[in-house]
Amino acid sequence: METRNLKYFLAIADAGSVTRAADTLGVAQPALSQALTRMERDLGVKLFTRTRRGAALTPAGLAIVDDVRLSVARIDAASHRAREIGAQRGGRLTVGFASAALFDVLPRALAALRAAVPDVALALREMSNAEQVSALERGEIDIGLLHTPVAVGGRMREKLIARERLVAVLPASFPVGPDGRVTLQELSEHGLVWFPHEQLPVIRAGILSAFRQAGHEAEIVQDANRSLTVLACVAAGCGVSLLPYSVRTLQFNGVRLCEVSDGATLPRFELSAVWPHRSRAALADRFAGLIEPRGLD
Repeated sequence: METRNLKYFLAIADAGSVTRAADTLGVAQPALSQALTRMERDLGVKLFTRTRRGAALTPAGLAIVDDVRLSVARIDAASHRAREIGAQRGGRLTVGFASAALFDVLPRALAALRAAVPDVALALREMSNAEQVSALERGEIDIGLLHTPVAVGGRMREKLIARERLVAVLPASFPVGPDGRVTLQELSEHGLVWFPHEQLPVIRAGILSAFRQAGHEAEIVQDANRSLTVLACVAAGCGVSLLPYSVRTLQFNGVRLCEVSDGATLPRFELSAVWPHRSRAALADRFAGLIEPRGLD
């Protein structure tokens, strides 16, 4: 099945009309209708129900539209990569990264890559976990530095590069005992600022479980999808939080960081490199190999 016909199918699905899809694509409506007919004939099923109002996906069309969209995105990404290599621009690497990578992992990794591959062209994209998963599956980034465990579709390689304990993030005025530490009970008395459930569901659940194991109930009162946003919310008095130990490298007005005295049951904050598994070594493989793991036990 031709890629062009797959793109025609998606255009009709998005426009809800063969006429509007033809206008968007800049092709003649009869040519678009014929391409759709050929696609339906090849598959042996009807993909659209046509009415006076336009074209609606049939159950068969609905069943394949997401797979087709993902396939087209991957084909486009592969074509782009081939053109880049053909034009001798193969030294380009697109890196997605969670904000926690900024504190230590990413600077060290980039320095190592530039020393090993001086002419590399880098594209850096700060993204949430969910955004990186989607970008990896669509071929929009070559490698992601994201929090694990995580499920990414397709054949992927994974390298654990950091595992950190969590430290408490408190408003600057928060009262702390003589030992400079806080307890889970003290934290539970204030609302938590943390990442949305869909972004880091496993770690989020682990944090709440640690509070319950200690006999306390904690409530997440504010979602924040970046570490800097978490810090800003805590500084504004929205609540308290827990972030990886490496956040200590930041100086952020209005917050204080301290250890949790009974935080042994809190989950560790993992950061891993995830990238596509290819038959031949690519620049992403080299980059991953240059990242030195730390804090692993």
